[in-house]
Amino acid sequence: MPGKRVLFEPADGMPARLDTAVASAFGISRSRAQELISSGAVTVNGTLREKKFTVNCGDVISAEIPEERELEAVPQDIPVDIVYEDEHLLVVDKPRGMVVHPAAGNPDGTLVNALLYHCKGRLSSINGVIRPGIVHRIDKDTSGLLIVAKTDEAHRSLAEQIAVHSFMRKYEAIVGGHFKEPSGTVDAPIGRHKTDRKKMAVTEINSKPAVTHWTVLAESRDFSHVECVLETGRTHQIRVHMAYIGHPVAGDPVYGQERYRLGMDGQCLFAKYISFRHPVSGETLCFEAKRPDYFTQALKRAGF
Repeated sequence: MPGKRVLFEPADGMPARLDTAVASAFGISRSRAQELISSGAVTVNGTLREKKFTVNCGDVISAEIPEERELEAVPQDIPVDIVYEDEHLLVVDKPRGMVVHPAAGNPDGTLVNALLYHCKGRLSSINGVIRPGIVHRIDKDTSGLLIVAKTDEAHRSLAEQIAVHSFMRKYEAIVGGHFKEPSGTVDAPIGRHKTDRKKMAVTEINSKPAVTHWTVLAESRDFSHVECVLETGRTHQIRVHMAYIGHPVAGDPVYGQERYRLGMDGQCLFAKYISFRHPVSGETLCFEAKRPDYFTQALKRAGF
């Protein structure tokens, strides 16, 4: 991923919005510039800024611009645990360690590759050829329930339910320390970390609202076993929010603490429950995943 730096020196000497300046300086589209800014790949004088930020003559704009490479999601005969399926959608129990869709570094072997084989290519097209059918995602090392849309009609309905918070998602996690209250809510916006673009953080810059409701299920000497309900679905939301309030998810290699590793190389987090309205029949469907073995073993090591 080559890094590039330019000195902003517009011909007219006038200030400009950051997205406009980046597009002009690096010869890319404004929408591409906005994507780079949102992903944390652009700084002005070494600081992350929003797309509306005003850039002045003499400012130094730095950008990490990935080489665009065509990825193609191809069907692969990979076992996948189908919890529910009809002609409109599927509910899948994704295993820990499986990436949801192809991306740089993970071109195949993903859930999408498995679903393309299983569904014979019949998945919604709304999210393009790399993420067909994917309505929402969970991290590679987070296991649990995902809904996949087969048709564009189903996809639009499910996405709307997520947008208006009528789509329920419950997770279980093992986190460090004890809470002062039995339950609570974290309402804090999430965006790219100001210095590490691979991480997310609670921030007001280039962020989106994020709300997580938590309830303590049990406590051991050093850990708490909690249930988290998502009101929004931002990247790494539970992991970021729990670390933000001083209770990092056990085993989390990015946001966690060494003393809460539990001998694991990945976060102790799984998506155990989803509830939604069927996009065609209108029926309310509810599904709960069995607690995975790795999580059960982690609970034992944590003293539960």
